[in-house]
Amino acid sequence: MEIVQERLEREYKLDLISTAPTVIYQVETKGGETIEVDCPSKLPDKSKIATISEPIASVNILTPPDYVGALITLCIARRGIQQSLSYAGKQANLHFHIPMNEVILDFFDRVKSLSRGFASLDYHLLRYEPSPLVKLDVMINGDPVDALALIVHQDAAYRLGRSLAQKLKEIIPKQ
Repeated sequence: MEIVQERLEREYKLDLISTAPTVIYQVETKGGETIEVDCPSKLPDKSKIATISEPIASVNILTPPDYVGALITLCIARRGIQQSLSYAGKQANLHFHIPMNEVILDFFDRVKSLSRGFASLDYHLLRYEPSPLVKLDVMINGDPVDALALIVHQDAAYRLGRSLAQKLKEIIPKQ
């Protein structure tokens, strides 16, 4: 993605802002209606939301045993729940259930980095599960910017919001 973005900027003189990929959430309203939401701007007012369910992925990682500890730590940091760990010959097979939003961001790159390229990753949608998710709005000059809004786990909202604000402060000129 970074290579494509760089080529577009260089060859066509475009100023691009890339946003993170997103997943489809299921929102149950207090009226009993279920809505599928694929972007934060489509999320109903929080007073109308009963629950938000996020997609959970079944993730299998096949790796040499030397990298098992680092990969388990990564999966747990991404809110993963370990299902099994088995060994077949000279390979370890890790099986986790991880929220899909945590998998699509940069999980593959982190797995390859931690295993020095020796691990392989396979995942598929397993189910939807209710989770304490919130909408993170980013305001610039007092106005919310829909393109920068995110749906995040409430425990990570402050950290992600602060990080995003610091990056925007570096990028956007003060005037």
